[in-house]
Amino acid sequence: MTARKLDAYSHILPAPYFARMRELAVGTGNLKRWLELPALHDVDARLRMMDEFGDGYQQVLTLSSPPVELLAGPSESPALARLANTSMHELCERHPDRFPAFVAALPMNDPDAALVELAYAIDVLGARGVQVFTNVNGRPLDDPDFRAVFAEMAARDLPVWMHPARGAAFADYATEDTSAYEIWWALGWPYETSVAMARLVFSGLLEQHPDIKVITHHLGAMIPYLEGRIGLGWSDQLGSRTAGEDYERLRRERLPRRPLEYFRRFYADTALSGSAIGTRCGLDFFGADHVLFGTDCPFDPEGGPLYIRETIRVIDALDLTDAAREQIYHHNIRRLMRLPDERA
Repeated sequence: MTARKLDAYSHILPAPYFARMRELAVGTGNLKRWLELPALHDVDARLRMMDEFGDGYQQVLTLSSPPVELLAGPSESPALARLANTSMHELCERHPDRFPAFVAALPMNDPDAALVELAYAIDVLGARGVQVFTNVNGRPLDDPDFRAVFAEMAARDLPVWMHPARGAAFADYATEDTSAYEIWWALGWPYETSVAMARLVFSGLLEQHPDIKVITHHLGAMIPYLEGRIGLGWSDQLGSRTAGEDYERLRRERLPRRPLEYFRRFYADTALSGSAIGTRCGLDFFGADHVLFGTDCPFDPEGGPLYIRETIRVIDALDLTDAAREQIYHHNIRRLMRLPDERA
C-alpha cells in the first residue's frame, strides 16, 4: 500500500493575498468561515497539520473561494490574481517537499487579462494548471468569451481545475430572497458543478478539444450518481421535451458520440467528505485512471486533518489493486500536470 499521496485539491489563502482579501471584503461577517481556519492562511499551522500524515503526503495548492472576480471588478482583478499566484509560487519555492505545485488563479471577469495571467503564471511562475469556477459572476463557462482559456489549456496540455461557485443569495425558491439551511452549499454546489459539466459537453467544447483535461471537484458532483438519468433518460432523448429548440439536430451536429461518453472524459477528485459510498460510485463511473486523490483541506470540522484522514481511510478500504491505488494517490495527478516524479 502506497505511503505517497499528492492531494490534488487542497485550498489555501496565502497570507499576502488573504490580507488583501480582507481589505476587499465588506465586513468580517463575510469572512467568518475563513477566519475560523488558521491552516487556510497560516502556513506554519498548515505545515504542522500536514505532519500527521508523514513525509509522503504533499499538496497541490489551489486558491480557496471566493473567486477572484467576485472580490474585485475587472480593473482590479488582474492584480489580485497576480498576487495570489506569486504568493502560491513563493510557498512552493519555500516548501517544495510539501507543495510541489500550484494551480493559477485567473481574473475571469476580464477574459483578455485572464489569458495574460495564464501565460505568466505557467511560463514564469511555473503553475501546472489553472482554476476556474462554475460560473463567472453568473455567466456560464461555455460563454464564447471564455473559449480561449479552454483552448489555451488544451494546447498547453495542462489541466483546468473547476470549482463550484454559489452563495446564500441564490434562493431555493423563487418566492424567497436567500437560501435556507445552507442548502446553497450542500446541494447547490454539486448542482453548479453538474450544470457546468453539462454546458461544456453540450456546447461541443469537449468534442472540439478531445484531449482537454478538466478536473471536477467533489468526484464529478451529481453526474456519476445520475448515470441512467443522464444517459438513457436525458441525453439520449435530448429535445423530446422541448418545443422551439432543435436540440436533437444540435446533438447530432455537435456530438458525434453518445453524450454520456463525454461526461466520462472529465477527471474527478475524491473530495467527498469521507463518503465511501460516493467514492465507489464515482470510481465506477470515471475509472481509476480519471480519479485523483483530493481532500478539500482544510474545510472540515477539525480545520484541516479530518478530511485528509477520512479520505485516506476510504481509499485504503476500496477493493483496488495496488497499481490502481497508486494511480489515484499520486500517479494520475502527476501525469496530468506533467510533473516529474523525483522520488520514483
